[in-house]
Amino acid sequence: MKIDSKYVGAVCKPLELEVTTRQCMNYAASIGDDNPWHLDDTREAGIIAPPMLAIALTWRISEHFNEFWEDADFPYEALARQVHFSEHLRWERPIRPGDRLRIEGKVAAILPHRAGTHLIIAYKALDAKENVVFTEHIGGLLRGVLCADAGRGVDVTASAKNKDTDNVLWSRKIHLSKFAPYLYDGCADVHFPIHISPAFANYVGLPGIIYQGTGTLAMAVSQITATEAGNDPRRIRAVQCRFTGMVRPDTDIVIRLSEREQTDEICRHYFVVLNDKGKAALSDGCVEIGPA
Repeated sequence: MKIDSKYVGAVCKPLELEVTTRQCMNYAASIGDDNPWHLDDTREAGIIAPPMLAIALTWRISEHFNEFWEDADFPYEALARQVHFSEHLRWERPIRPGDRLRIEGKVAAILPHRAGTHLIIAYKALDAKENVVFTEHIGGLLRGVLCADAGRGVDVTASAKNKDTDNVLWSRKIHLSKFAPYLYDGCADVHFPIHISPAFANYVGLPGIIYQGTGTLAMAVSQITATEAGNDPRRIRAVQCRFTGMVRPDTDIVIRLSEREQTDEICRHYFVVLNDKGKAALSDGCVEIGPA
């Protein structure tokens, strides 16, 4: 099977939605994040969403890909071989309950990869005043699908590669309960059967269900926010990583910060997340933190 880069620039139907308080609180609960910024609505300024709620909002498009991308003439059969490979998010401001957002999507890059093709879709969320709230570049690896040309577009996650992940500034061990995938599936409203159905996991060749990669990333962002940003999620400017290993429920993960890099008002925090085998489940991780 082949795909070429002629699809770069194709756009999807926009999605319009309103962010609710329940969504914000439930997403925090899905990863065990008790930050009062997300849960305490007695605060004078109210609550804000966990930054990673963004991926739950765009998932509504990804989950119904054929519906939103039907006018793009995209080769849907290639998507059957897709696994979540890369993630990059940038926020212009926090997401808040009551935000009315329009999410637009386009194919940002189609690039050759040694295991197939790296497909990157860019989603942009705009508020009622047409201001950008966040931008996501979500990358899927189309395993065994050959990129028929040199490719087009840019992999925005490449900037965090080749950092010294053996260096350890601090680390946190977190235990994932056997219910963790179900809690994330339900509370984050990000559903894919490989995370909750042992039968489906067996069907695709896995011995059992695996924990969601975006849930693992959200936990890392939460820990880095608490330790490096004074527990103030408004300071999170951008997050990126690659998904390079599986995490099983009822095991431990280790979030490890390896380097800080200060640039003007932004400090980049490079990290890796290890699974229970000591392998990198999340690689090339970086969280950008700015002033409040």
